[in-house]
Amino acid sequence: MTPEVVATHAIEGQKPGTSGLRKKTPVFMQPHYLENFVQSIFDGTGGAAGRTYVLGGDGRYFNDRAAQVILRMAAANGARKVIVGQDALLSTPAASNLIRKRGTDGGIIMSASHNPGGPEEDFGVKFNTPNGGPAAEGVTAKIFEATQAITEYRILAAQDVDLSTPGTATLGEMEIEVVDPVADYAELMEELFDFDAIRGLFAGGFRIRFDAMHAVTGPYARAILEDRLGAPEGSVVNAVPSPDFGGGHPDPNPIWAKDLMDIMMSMRAPDFGAASDGDGDRNMIVGRNAYVTPSDSLAVLAANATLVKGYKDGLKGVARSMPTSRALDRVAAKLGIDCYETPTGWKFFGNLLDAGRATLCGEESAGTGSDHVREKDGLWAVLFWLNVLAERRMPVADILADHWAKYGRNYYSRHDYEEVDADAANALMEALRRQLPNLKGRLIEGMRIENADEFAYDDPVDGSRSEGQGIRILFADGSRIVLRLSGTGTQGATLRVYLEKLETKAAALQDNPQSALSDMVAAAESLAQIRARTGRSAPDVVT
Repeated sequence: MTPEVVATHAIEGQKPGTSGLRKKTPVFMQPHYLENFVQSIFDGTGGAAGRTYVLGGDGRYFNDRAAQVILRMAAANGARKVIVGQDALLSTPAASNLIRKRGTDGGIIMSASHNPGGPEEDFGVKFNTPNGGPAAEGVTAKIFEATQAITEYRILAAQDVDLSTPGTATLGEMEIEVVDPVADYAELMEELFDFDAIRGLFAGGFRIRFDAMHAVTGPYARAILEDRLGAPEGSVVNAVPSPDFGGGHPDPNPIWAKDLMDIMMSMRAPDFGAASDGDGDRNMIVGRNAYVTPSDSLAVLAANATLVKGYKDGLKGVARSMPTSRALDRVAAKLGIDCYETPTGWKFFGNLLDAGRATLCGEESAGTGSDHVREKDGLWAVLFWLNVLAERRMPVADILADHWAKYGRNYYSRHDYEEVDADAANALMEALRRQLPNLKGRLIEGMRIENADEFAYDDPVDGSRSEGQGIRILFADGSRIVLRLSGTGTQGATLRVYLEKLETKAAALQDNPQSALSDMVAAAESLAQIRARTGRSAPDVVT
C-alpha cells in the first residue's frame, strides 16, 4: 500500500466554527472536500507523523464512509495509531474521555451535533486537542490557514478496514484499535456517581423514560440505565442510532422531543424523563409535569453537587456561557465560589477546567458538564439528576420549587429564528449595535435600561480576548435581553434571542415562563425590529 499524493486547491468556506466545520452532507461528499479539511487538520496542528488519534462519530449519514477516508489519510500522513469506536461510533463526551484516558494527540469527531442528518442534511468534522476539548480559536485559525494554502493531500490506496468488531488491525504501517464505544465511558460514570443509590431508586419502583432520539446515546443509555442500573427494559426509547435520526431532528428540547414532553405532561407520566442529542453532548430534563430549563438544571446541579459521590468535596468554581441565565450566579454567590461568564462555545470552558478554576459548566443550549471530560455530556447530566433524586427522594417539580424558594426564579426562554437571510440578520445586528451608546437610561415597556453592550471576554487563564460575542441589553430590575447569531447552522443565519427576568418574591412566582416574559418579548421586538428586518412574525423554535 503506497501513499498517494493528490493535487488539490483551496476550497472556499472551510473555516471551522464553534464546533468544527459543518456543512450540508452533499458538500462534504464533493470531490476533495473532506480530504482537504482533514489534511488541513493535520497540517495546521503540526503534522500527523508518529501521533495517535481517537476517531468516531454520531453515526449520521456519511459517518461510515468519512471514517474510512480519515483512516487512510492518517496512515498516509504517518500517524502511529488511531483508536476508533466500533462501527465508527463514539459519543462526543466518550471521545473526549478516550483522548484524555489514553493520552492521545487529539481526536477527530464526525458530527453535526443536534443538527438533522441524512443524504441532504448536515455533516460535520471537528478536531479535539489532547486535553479532550474542542480546538481553541488559535488552533482553528491555523487549520483555516491551512485550508487556504493547501495544494495537495495524502491518502493511502487501500480496502476498507473492518470496524465491526473490537480488536486491532494495521493499515499500512499504522495500527488501528477498534474499541467498544461504551465501556470506558460507563466505567467513568461509575466512578462519579453512586450506582448503588440509583439502583435502589429503580428497585423502589421509580420509572424513567430516556429518549435517545435515534442517535448515538442509545447504546450508552441502554448499557448504563437498563443493564447496569436496573431501569426496566424499554425505559430507553429510540435507542438504535439511525443515519437520519429516524427522520427527526436530534435536538433535545420541547419542540423536537415532543413525544417525550407529551408523555411527561400526561396522567401516565413516569417519574423522570430525559433526552439526548445526535452526538450525546446535550440533554433535556423533565419531571412529571415539570420541564427543567437548561439554565435551571445547571443551577440545581450546582446547588446539590455535594450530594453526589464525585463532587462531595464541593465545587472549585462554576462557569456559564453568557446567554445562559444568571440562576447559576445566585447559587455560586451563596456557596461563596467563583462564577465565570464566557462566550458561547464549550471550548471557552477548557482553560478554566484545566486550570482548576471551575468544576461545573453549562450552556443554555442544553449543554452541561464538568471537569470529568472537556465536552458537555448529556448522559452525565441525566445520571447527576438521578443521583440527586436518589438522595433527596423528592419529585423533580418539588426540587425546582424548593430551589426557586431559596434562590429566586430566573424566568428564561430562547427564541430561535432559523434560516434567516444572512444579510438581513447581519443588518439587524449592525443596526442594534449602532444603538448601543444611546440605550442607557431609556425606558422600554416600562423597564429602564441600565446598560447595553456587546459582550467581550478576557480569558483569566491565558489572557486572550474574544470580542463580538453577542449584544446584551441589561435592565435595572435584573432582566436581560441577549441577541446573537448562532454558528451551528449550515444554511442562512440563525438569530437567537434570549429573554430573562428575575423574580425573588415567592408569592409572585408563576408557572408559565412565556407569560412572565411577555414584556421582554415586546421589548426585544421594539429594540431590534425583528419582524420588519427578517419578515418573521414569530420564532421557529421557542425553548
